[in-house]
Order: sequence, then C-alpha cells, then structure tokens
Amino acid sequence: VALFLHTSGTTNRPKGVPLTHANLLHQMRSLACVTRPEPGSPVLSVLPIWHSYERSAEYYFFSCACSQSYTTIKQLKKDLPRVKPVIMATVPRLWEAVQAGFEDAVKTFPASRQRLLRSALANSTAYTLARRRSRDLMIQPLRKRDRLRAAAEVSRRWPAHALASKLIWPKLRQQLSGGALRFPINGGGAIAPHVDSFFEAVGIELLVGYGLTETSPVVSCRRPWRNIRGSSGLPLPDTEFRIVDAESRKPLGFRERGVVLVRGPQVMDGYLGKPEATAKVLDADGWFDTGDLGMLLPDGSVVLTGRAKDTIVLSSGENIEPGPLEEALVSSPLIEQVMLVGQDERQLAALIVPRADVIVGWAGQQGLSLANDLGGKPGDQALLRLLMQECNRLLKQRVGARGDERLAGVVLVDPFTIDNGLLTQTLKQRRDRITARDNALIRGIYSR
Repeated sequence: VALFLHTSGTTNRPKGVPLTHANLLHQMRSLACVTRPEPGSPVLSVLPIWHSYERSAEYYFFSCACSQSYTTIKQLKKDLPRVKPVIMATVPRLWEAVQAGFEDAVKTFPASRQRLLRSALANSTAYTLARRRSRDLMIQPLRKRDRLRAAAEVSRRWPAHALASKLIWPKLRQQLSGGALRFPINGGGAIAPHVDSFFEAVGIELLVGYGLTETSPVVSCRRPWRNIRGSSGLPLPDTEFRIVDAESRKPLGFRERGVVLVRGPQVMDGYLGKPEATAKVLDADGWFDTGDLGMLLPDGSVVLTGRAKDTIVLSSGENIEPGPLEEALVSSPLIEQVMLVGQDERQLAALIVPRADVIVGWAGQQGLSLANDLGGKPGDQALLRLLMQECNRLLKQRVGARGDERLAGVVLVDPFTIDNGLLTQTLKQRRDRITARDNALIRGIYSR
C-alpha cells in the first residue's frame, strides 16, 4: 500500500481506499499516452493535493521533470499569466468560470467590438464543429454525404477562422490561460458541451478524462488525435470497459446505455475494513462497478450519461438522468448553477442560481421590471414563469429530447459553494445537502 485516500462521500459516508504502488505506477506509465510534457515544462496545480486525480497527475508530472507551482481557485486568475502553464489538471467548474468571465468581459467592450468578437466566435465554433463532423469525431455516426457536406463547410469557413486564429484567439488565450497552455486535462465530471465548444473554437484543446478514487483514478482520457467531444475518451493501456444492464447485469452492445464497469491494474483491491462494501462494487473477476451510467462507442471510447444514484424516478416510473439536462440549462447566460429535482413527483423542477446582472437585463427585455439585486431571492411569479419557459425551450432543443424532460417549476436559490458545504473540493454538487437546504422551496414548487 502506497497511500490511503477517502471517497468524497457525496451520497453517503466516505470510505477508505488503499492504493498500492502498482496502482500509481500504472498511472505514471499510462498517462504518457495522453500527453508527454518536456522536462522543465511549467505545471500549475489548482486542485486539492489529497484528491486522487491531483495526486496521480502530480506524480506523473514530477516523473516528467516538470516545474510544479501551486495555487488556489481564488488565486488562479492571477497565477495563470505568472506561471504560464503548459499543462494543468482541472475540473469542469473552472472552465465554466473562465468561459463566463469571457462573456462578462465582452459586455464591457464597445458595440462594434462585441459584434466582431461574437461573429468571429460563431464562425470558429461552426468551423470546428464541421471539422469534427467531416472527420467523424462524433458520438453519433454520420453518413458519408453528411461528412462531405461538413467538409464543404470547413472549406467555406476556414478563411475567417484562420484570420481569427492569427489575430484574435492568441490574445484571448493569453488572457484566459497565460498563452502557453497546450494540455488542459479535465476530470472530476463531465464538461458542458457549450464550454467544450468554446475552448475548441479559440484553440484550447480540452482533454477530458474519467476515473474514480477507487481506480487511482484515471481509466480513460480523450487523446489529441481522437478528441470526440462529449466522450470521456479511450481506455488507458491495459484497461477494459464493459457496459451492463442495471437489472440483469447482461453485457450490452455499442451505443447501448447501462452501468459502466471497468477492469485494470489501477483498480483498488477493496475498501479499508469494509468487505461488504467491497463485495457490492468489485466482483471475483476484477470488474469494478463505477456507479456511472454510460455507453461504449465502436472505437472503444466511453461516453458517460449520468450517475445511477442521481437518476430521478418520476411518479410515472420514467427514469431521468439529470446531468445532460443540467448541462443544457447551464449553457444559458442567465444561469450560473442549476440542479434538477423531482424524485417521486409527476414532473421535474429546477433549483437555479441566477446570474443576477444578466437576468435583470433579460427580464427587462421581456417587459418585466426588476430591482438590480433581484431583491434577494425573488418570489416574483412572473419572472419564474418566464425563466421556466426559457429553460423548457433549451430542454426541448436537445437532440433526442423527451416529453417528460420538462420543468413544472423553477425557484431561485443561493449559490452552491465549497464554503457552505454544497460543493466538494473538486466542485461537484452534494445533491443531498442541496436538497436538504432548499427543501422548503422544493415543497413550495410542488404545492403550487
């Protein structure tokens, strides 16, 4: 045993995870297939050093003779231009904050410059999407004629994208990441599609990985040459995935959704002093039940769709995976954070942390006058109705949207933070604690 780490305990009591030298050495050997920084490359560390993701990444960077600097989430914006990191281990919330900061900055520019930036960003976003479609780097397969159409769009949009890549995006990358960042490896959760697309458009390649404390943690990661947006990448060497039906445990085929199992040298031998808990997640053949829901693509990439424990079961019996819906909602500039609720209810509802300055202006455009500070947590039913309509519009636009993926109500709540105990140190929501804090508001939605 090399070290003991504890699970975050977002849904129950934390469990001790003994990780061996062999577990960690597998990570140090395997991460080289994702990125291989040169000796002396500056690395900026922002995650807690006791977290398994940070720990393994740190060991790997040291093995590459990188220069490691440490910062905090609050100091990150200052330290990025100071350190100018080539590589970082990050979590989705950081990139959401950086992208939101860009939007806030753009609003302070003159109208003509705003139009220029937004036009360039729209073109580069469309260009990078068309380029992925032409190369068939998509979760859903494309027909040959669709790939040919995408290739034609790449040619049409390339001149404007090339100009922006030379004149605009280098300056933006300098402001966002210090200018040198080549390999931001994102873990600890799925990254919202609109955030992923934004950074791809401006030339920052997010390499999203996947893992758990029990797996040391990395089991898969997107590669620079096989970066399928929306996926968590290809397995690391000597690592296997299997998708099984939640009830029968029967193995499923490609693009069939089920529970994600993983097996490999980085998987723990068992929880500390908890044989019953170990038996629930680790079988005799070494397959570890991650508790995540997902599917496999034909190339071996894994796509996550939610957590089994987070699944919301409506009173109709319909199962709703909240993660993808929350990603769609947080793409709105009106919404800072969101959490869906609705267990055993007829319909879903949403707890929304608003971006107050944006929502006040938006409400004004809809003919609704609000105080600049929203008056604390407003009970203005007209505003909540407008916001619910906007949320349902976003949900309806999703590919494959279902009729039961609609909101019956929304309520505005205070932020979810580390300080108030509603986010983990890697910025994951503690859904049970959020539900407990805002239980009265949730009851109020459904009583109406």
